Amino acid sequence: MLDRRLNAFRPDLADIALKGQVEADRFVTPEPAMITQPVVPLRPKPDLSMGIDTELLMGEEVRVFERKNGWAWVQAVDDGYVGYLLEETLGAVAVATHLVTVPRTFVYSGPDLRFPTRMALSMGSRLTIEGEAETRGTRYLLMPDGGALVSRHIRPIAEPPAPDYVAVAALFLETPYLWGGKSGFGIDCSGLVQLVMRMAGQKAPRDSDMQASGLGVPVERAELRRGDLVFWKGHVAIMEDETTMIHANGNTMSVARETLEVAIERIGWLYGTPTGYRRPVAET
Repeated sequence: MLDRRLNAFRPDLADIALKGQVEADRFVTPEPAMITQPVVPLRPKPDLSMGIDTELLMGEEVRVFERKNGWAWVQAVDDGYVGYLLEETLGAVAVATHLVTVPRTFVYSGPDLRFPTRMALSMGSRLTIEGEAETRGTRYLLMPDGGALVSRHIRPIAEPPAPDYVAVAALFLETPYLWGGKSGFGIDCSGLVQLVMRMAGQKAPRDSDMQASGLGVPVERAELRRGDLVFWKGHVAIMEDETTMIHANGNTMSVARETLEVAIERIGWLYGTPTGYRRPVAET
């Protein structure tokens, strides 16, 4: 059975790419679109009362299979996740030139930190930059609509990625835990892994079960080192060194640092011992 999280199919409608693999009344070729709001929830059904599966960030591209009653049924281009979002959060695809590199930053109405803010963006958001300005010694980069961001908070997409995703993960310490979250405003365990690895130029699946079954290579507990991942049933953590880990968790309801030994003892009574250890392998 195909995973509904990664394949767009329903009895009445399905992705044309799945023709011959699933049955549906109609198969469609998806249309490209882009996320135009800072953080957009992706839900399993077109219903605001439903919990979210994940989030999409400003500038992420999606494939749209259906637009109906104010909702769009889409698949994220980056990780293939399928779900429903509000149609008003979509716009035409534009060429992104820059990437937000800090957990959170503001878009100002002009190149001055005293100006009103238009929105706040998360790390990983993608932007089109068309100019620059300097005010009282602070350099700003300008969006086509005049919005301005502090230049040190973003970088050109063409530049090399972050060299160490563990250091990126540490920037999120104390960020609130949010089930399905994938931003600097709220994040879950697997969202943290995916986002920080992406900032380091490495791909990761969205959910912890996907990561546990196919991200990198298995290692033994005795071999753990910086950057390795520890998995429990429904949970994942990033090793900061041989004994300490960083993870978004429901115990502190935040991204926190904890020793592996303490975590194993604390988590064990409810979820058992770790189910595995993996070492992400950088793409070449």
